[in-house]
Amino acid sequence: MRKIIIAGNWKMNKTPAEARALAATIAANDKIGCEVVICTPFVDLFAAKEAIAGSKVRLGAQNVHWAESGAFTGEISASMLKEVGVEYVIVGHSERRQYFGETDETVNARAKAALAKGLKVILCVGESLEQRQSGVTEQVITQQIKADLADLTVGNMKNVVIAYEPVWAIGTGLTATPEQAQEVCKLIRDLLSGIFGAETAAETTIQYGGSMNAGNAAQLLSMPDIDGGLIGGASLKPDDFAAIIAAGSAK
Repeated sequence: MRKIIIAGNWKMNKTPAEARALAATIAANDKIGCEVVICTPFVDLFAAKEAIAGSKVRLGAQNVHWAESGAFTGEISASMLKEVGVEYVIVGHSERRQYFGETDETVNARAKAALAKGLKVILCVGESLEQRQSGVTEQVITQQIKADLADLTVGNMKNVVIAYEPVWAIGTGLTATPEQAQEVCKLIRDLLSGIFGAETAAETTIQYGGSMNAGNAAQLLSMPDIDGGLIGGASLKPDDFAAIIAAGSAK
């Protein structure tokens, strides 16, 4: 049985005081039946950690640098995150690729650094609207998976979650149909099988991200190769996030 993981990506939202309140509300949910992760801004990690202590909610960060230390102003190392109590870290989010120059090479380096320190990685892949309309989704996803996971081992993959996030559906209100999302998630699983073997592919959690919300979560999660969600805006709304968690818990 693959682990069902619902992760909230708070992006650049919430002060520490606001984060403590929201995290406490999420952690108070006594009906959580799947893995739940909140990925907060760096300055909110301590507050969120305190708020979720003793609960079923896990702590995540939104990025990590590939170096252990050094002259990398504004970056955070895996060791720093580990000491704070972070368990998961997002790498390769499309907003990092689009706005901050992330490449498949740097995504791979960040993932390897996180895994080396015992962090679990949520690795994001996805195509743009232009790429989908041009019919090259398969080529784009194949390139990203192969490059982003380069040099990783079967053992590493036990701590890797893949998040399929079509760029055209992030923050736009547009959502891939369940069938569209399933098609790409199945492609990803087939690629993993070819690289790491069928057993590893069958055990790897593949999330869908891209305007998953309280209204469409159950339908998306009903697809056989969708094992959770990486949730943006809806993760900031306690009732909506609780509904998504309920859908994940029911899968």
